[in-house]
Amino acid sequence: METVTIETRADFAQWAIERARAIVADQGGNLALAARDMQDDKIAETGNALGQAIVDAMLEVFDGLAPEE
Repeated sequence: METVTIETRADFAQWAIERARAIVADQGGNLALAARDMQDDKIAETGNALGQAIVDAMLEVFDGLAPEE
């Protein structure tokens, strides 16, 4: 993932939009296919993967906000 400098609220909003788009493109299709096929185990698995990708993105930006020691 490319390093982005976030200095303003608008910068953060743009990062969030781009990151959300990437997450949905990467994870959303698998979830949609599992739902279409009504495979409960795959729905749970792909839903969890989508959730983990969101958590990872939020931690990524949080870690960037932490002051360097």
